[in-house]
Amino acid sequence: MNDPAEENRLGIDLSDPGPLPQAAIDQAVDLMRTGRLHRYGEYSGTEPHAALLEEEFANYVGSRYAVGINSGGCAIFIGLKIAGVEAGDPVLVNGFNLAPVPGAIHHAGARAVLVEIDNGYCIDINDLKEKAEKSGAKVLLLTHMRGHIVDMQQISEACDELGLVLVEDCAHTMGAKWGDRFTGRFGAVGCFSTQTFKHINSGEGGILVTDDEDMAAKAILYSGSYMLYGQHQSAPSQAVFDKWKKHIPNFSMRMSNLVACILRPQLAQMTQRGERWNDAYVALEQKLNGINGVEVLLRDTQERYVASSIQFKINGLDQQQIIKWVDQCTNRGVAIKWFGRSEPMGYTSLYQHWQYLEPQSLPKTENILETTCDMRIPLSLTGENCDQIAHIMEQELEFFR
Repeated sequence: MNDPAEENRLGIDLSDPGPLPQAAIDQAVDLMRTGRLHRYGEYSGTEPHAALLEEEFANYVGSRYAVGINSGGCAIFIGLKIAGVEAGDPVLVNGFNLAPVPGAIHHAGARAVLVEIDNGYCIDINDLKEKAEKSGAKVLLLTHMRGHIVDMQQISEACDELGLVLVEDCAHTMGAKWGDRFTGRFGAVGCFSTQTFKHINSGEGGILVTDDEDMAAKAILYSGSYMLYGQHQSAPSQAVFDKWKKHIPNFSMRMSNLVACILRPQLAQMTQRGERWNDAYVALEQKLNGINGVEVLLRDTQERYVASSIQFKINGLDQQQIIKWVDQCTNRGVAIKWFGRSEPMGYTSLYQHWQYLEPQSLPKTENILETTCDMRIPLSLTGENCDQIAHIMEQELEFFR
């Protein structure tokens, strides 16, 4: 193998989120000049960006209500609370996940009951049914992990059969659909993230959607509205708040006006952004499936994803070889994450690493993740970049042939 320092490196940074739209920058500067960054206040004459974003997001996904939160993980936490989760309750959740999801369950004082995944990286419905009956759980926190969407008709039917309240974690599926319906709209609650590297970028932020007026009022109060909930435009009536306003604690998890004004122009571009991501995904999929030992799995035709990342299996290598291959590719600018590492690294961790949970065993999930790799897809990715990525990956694999 040639020295990577002498080889061509990928010409772009796969972790680069790209610039914000100029309209978002201009809006943010105008707002900062006023100093009125808090979404609630006694001042007038300032555009209520957070309230407007909530209304626009609700219209976008087709929900009755949307609530701006300060992070995706906090949106999940509040989603669990309004779904009725109390301290000590079991909550069903995908075993293949990222740390903020079990963290939100732990934050709610609940117990995570981990469910196996299938070969398409989605929750295993048979294992879900078995563990729902065994655990007595009343809530399923379903993560559309890395943008992979399970058959939502089957999930909805299973939840009805088992008496489960469905809370959807849509951090990786903003703008994505199962059939003609947006993710986040199958459950009682949908939770989205606007952290950098997600589909719209405010550095940190989250949005919760629901059609239930009591859940919406509770979410607004939990998020930290004080008695200023009347400043929301996507909100239930005063009578609903009157039921809950003295019973719901203020967790100070609300979204700021500054975050919201950065997001609104990006939300208006979501359709176009989704098309660009998917064009890049298809190009990468074709290139990677042409490499001996690399496999991008087929996806269900009803899954209308918005692919800001790509997952693939690396076959024919042992664990030490996978580590070496991943590291060599990363050294050449093709930053690959591997879900089989024995220690958490960067954003990536496995259920075995979350030692604050009760010990659990998911042999099927472990077996699948032992060969699963992950790579970000920046919006700036070109066809030439896809060719170069595939070339670098194939070159580095030759070392092990």
